[in-house]
Parts: sequence; C-alpha cells; structure tokens
Amino acid sequence: MTWLLTDLMYEPLLLDTFGRTATDLRISVTDRCNLRCVYCLPEKVTDWLKRSDLLLPEEFRRLAKIAATLGVTQARITGGEPLLRPDLPQIVEAVREGFEDAGVEPDLALTTNGIGLDRVIDSLVDAGLQRLNVSIDSLDPVRFAELSRRKRSSDVLRGLDAVDASTLPGTVKLNTVVVDQQSLAEIPALVTFALERGYQWRAIEFMPIGPLAASFSSRPTAHDIQRVLRESFELTDVITAASEPARRWSVAPSDTHPGGIIGVIASMTSPFCASCTRTRLSADGKIYSCLFSVDSVDLHTPMRAGASDEELAELWKDAMWAKPAGHQLLAPVPQSYSMSKIGG
Repeated sequence: MTWLLTDLMYEPLLLDTFGRTATDLRISVTDRCNLRCVYCLPEKVTDWLKRSDLLLPEEFRRLAKIAATLGVTQARITGGEPLLRPDLPQIVEAVREGFEDAGVEPDLALTTNGIGLDRVIDSLVDAGLQRLNVSIDSLDPVRFAELSRRKRSSDVLRGLDAVDASTLPGTVKLNTVVVDQQSLAEIPALVTFALERGYQWRAIEFMPIGPLAASFSSRPTAHDIQRVLRESFELTDVITAASEPARRWSVAPSDTHPGGIIGVIASMTSPFCASCTRTRLSADGKIYSCLFSVDSVDLHTPMRAGASDEELAELWKDAMWAKPAGHQLLAPVPQSYSMSKIGG
C-alpha cells in the first residue's frame, strides 16, 4: 500500500487542488494582432511584448515535450494573431515534434482571424496542423470593419477559400463573439454560411475583458443567442463531455442549408470551470492557469538560464496546483488586460 500511495503522489499530472487535471494546452505565439476588435484591443497599443522575449520554435518544442510528459494530449496555437509569426509553420512542426518526443500523438489545432491563411495553410498542414478555428463576427464588410476596426473581411474569406481547397484533415469551426443586438440579428446568416461550407459555427458569449468590459451587463447572453437559433433552425441536442466549452446542437437540413453541428460557449452565464482541463502558455513563456488570471509562473527565465526539464515541470505543476475554482471568483480583470496577452 505504501508503494501505491507514493506512486500516486508523484504521478506526473497537472493536477489542481479541486481535482481537475489539465490535458489541453493553449499556446500563444504572439500578443500582436492585425485587427483591433472592439471587445479585445484598444485602437492604439504600445506595450507589445519585446520580440527578443518571444519563445523560439525549439523552445516551444521543449515545452511541448514537457507538457506531454505531464499528461497533456492536445494543443491549440493562438495569439494575438498567430499568422503574424513568419515562423508559424516551424512552430507548429516544433510543437508536434515535442509531443512526439514524449511518445504522444498530439491533437494539434490553430485559432486565427484567417488573414493570410491563403499563403500558409498548406505549410501548416504539412507541419502537422489538424484542426482550425477561424474568428469571424460578421459577413457584412461594413459591419466587419466596425467591429474589427479594419477593412479586412475579404482577406478572411480568401483565407477560408484556401482552407476549403487544402488537405486539412480535421474540423473547421467559425467563432463569432456576440456583442450586441445587431450581432444577434446576423446569427442566421453566419450559421447558414458555416453549414454550407461544412463548418461548425460557434457563438461566444461576450466576456468582460478588454475595452468593452464596463458594458458587460448590457450585452446579449447565451440565452438570447439560443432563442435566435431556435427561431431560425430546427435543433437537436448533442451530448458532449463536461470539459467541452460549448453546448452543441445538430441542425436539421433545410432548403437553404445541408444541416450540421453548431454550438454556444456560455463562458459567463454557464461557465465550465468545474471541469476545465486547460493550461496556458504565453508567447513569452509564462504559465497561466486561467484565461481570467493576471497571475502567472515564469518558465522563460529559468529555461534560458539552464533549468532542467524536471525543474521546469515542477514549476508548471506548481502553477496548475494553484488554479482557482472558477473565473467568477477572481478579482476584477483590469481594463488594460486583453486576451491577446495569453491567447483566447
């Protein structure tokens, strides 16, 4: 019995004090973005990370290997906008190789705004990318520019066309942040667009992070989103794992679309904190246990100072052990804070 207890005590897992285990790694590769979405970034940003502080592909490989030895089985690369890294294909390959170094076949995904995908999607697939999430808040060019503060909707659509022509093996999801009543009105068009292309559309409930945080109480909720969906589509519940962020439905085919799967991520009104499996690595090598946390554990400095894999693993485990019960229990997030810092 003593041997069994000791074995459990040193089990190499990213556990926290509430019994959750992190198996899903979110990797931010840059805090920079070529859009200025009203709910995320202010128009003028001057405090970008220093380029010399950003992790290099070989450092991502090393940390991916450590994560895999700690029980992580899937990774999603995020930003900022990850396509702004000219070495993104090399990073994807490095992350894949890091998992493989640990004997794990990773489930490797990317979240992007889609601008520039037409230039690199084939290289990303060759590097090991399996799945893709593309953020798009409106199909109308004027509305898109209003929300993103940039006239880039045609670039996003060109990127999606390239994805459709590629050999990407897994699912494509379209993510839409629902910020106001006009966003609600645009849901049917976005869902139909996604279904016609064979994508999974997902609505994301507005979260009080960034420039619009103060107006949180006036924003549509998941209940409002579901009401619009049920008015426009015939839905059937899809059973999902407790750790999945989205509640999902199967949409029945109609004369205007072939049917498919859609979802709603209700991060605020129905948070999935109790079953969260995520651990987050920022572009400058810091571990965050929660998207809403302003506290982190630095792996970047000790790694470049010569720390061993075992020492870095212990720091990572310490970071996750301190994970809070849920984001609603955290102190208010400063308005200067943005999701581009550690990835959405």
